[in-house]
Amino acid sequence: MSNVANTALFRPFTFKNLTLKNRIVMAPMTRGYSPEGVPGQNVADYYRRRAESDVGLILSEGTVIDRPTSKNLAAIPDFHGEKALAGWKNVIDTVHAAGGRMGPQIWHVANTIAAADYPPNPDETESPSGFVSPGEKRGRAMSDEDIADTIAAFAKAAADAERLGFDVVEIHGAHGYLIDQFFWQGLNLRDDKWGGPSISDRVRFGVEVVKAVRAAVSPDMPVLMRLSQWKQQDYSVRIATTPDEMAEWIEPLVGAGVDILHCSQRRFWEPEFPEIDGEKGLNFAGWAKKITGVPTISVGSVGLNGGDFLSWFGGAEADAKAPDLANLTERMEKDEFDLIAVGRALIADPQWVRKIEAGKTDELTTFSRETLGTLA
Repeated sequence: MSNVANTALFRPFTFKNLTLKNRIVMAPMTRGYSPEGVPGQNVADYYRRRAESDVGLILSEGTVIDRPTSKNLAAIPDFHGEKALAGWKNVIDTVHAAGGRMGPQIWHVANTIAAADYPPNPDETESPSGFVSPGEKRGRAMSDEDIADTIAAFAKAAADAERLGFDVVEIHGAHGYLIDQFFWQGLNLRDDKWGGPSISDRVRFGVEVVKAVRAAVSPDMPVLMRLSQWKQQDYSVRIATTPDEMAEWIEPLVGAGVDILHCSQRRFWEPEFPEIDGEKGLNFAGWAKKITGVPTISVGSVGLNGGDFLSWFGGAEADAKAPDLANLTERMEKDEFDLIAVGRALIADPQWVRKIEAGKTDELTTFSRETLGTLA
C-alpha cells in the first residue's frame, strides 16, 4: 500500500504518561522461553528488536500472577518472585534503551491445560465453578479466600510492574482464562455475589481485580484490559449479543479504572453487530469505544495475508482472506479505534513496522508454524 506512512497508523498517540511514536502495538503472544518462569537475555533481546524497529507499544506475552496454578506451561514467565522480576527489570531496561515503550500482560489461566505434564495435578486447578468448558469439569471452584488472594495477586503484580519501570500494565480478561471464565455464563455457575444470570452480575470479579490494580499503581499509569467475545474453548461464544449487553459488561470495568480496552477478535475487519450497522459496521473495538468513550485497541489477524490466525493452525474457516492495510487505515482514519495490535506477523518479522512504513511489503518475512520454534 502506498503512502501508509502518512495515515493514522503512524501518528503519535498520547494518553496520561504514555506517548507512542505510532499506533502499532505488539500483541501479547505466548512464547514460553522462560525456564522456571524466569525471562533471560534472549527474551530481553527479542523485545528489544521490536523496540528498535519502531513498534509503538510492546505488550509482553502473558505473565502469571502469584497463584499456585496460574500458568499452564512451565516456561511461561512469572511476574512474581525475585528471580523473575529481576529478569523483567532487565527486559524493560533493554526496551527503554532501544527507545521502546512496554507493559506486561498479567494473567491467570484458570484450569486450562496446555501440556499433559503441567500442572502436575489438574484436579488442583482453580476456576469460578470447577468447569473448563460447559459440562466438562476440571479442578475446583474457588472459595472466597481464593478469590480475595487472587485479586491481591493481580494488584501486587501491577505494583511490581510500575516499580520496575514499565510504561503500562495490561490485565488479561479474555480467551477463556480466569477472569473471562467469570464473565462467561457457561462456566460461571455460582449463586453467590461472584455469579448470577446477567453479565452485570458476573462482571464483579473483573471489576474488583481492576479496582485493586488501579489502587496499586499511580493515577498516571495506564491500565489496559484485554477482552474477547470468543473463547479458546468455543470460538462462537459471545458474552454480549447486543450493544446494551456490551455496555453492561464493559462500562463497569471502565468505571473501576480501565483506561484502554484491548478488544480481541479473530478478524479485525468483521463487524460486531452487522444487524445494526451493516457488513462494514464497527468492529468490537469500535463498539467498545462508542459505548465507553475510552481509547481502544483492535486486533485480529493483521498482516496474515491468506487467512486469519486460526488458519495457520488448521482451524476452522481457513480460507477467510485478510484484507490489505487499506481496510485498517480507513477504519483508523475514521477514529473507529485508536491503536492496532499486530501478533504473528511481528513474531515472524521484528522489522515489520519499518518495512510497512517504507512500503517494502515484498521484503516481509511470512509467518509459519516453524516461526514459533525460535525467538527471532
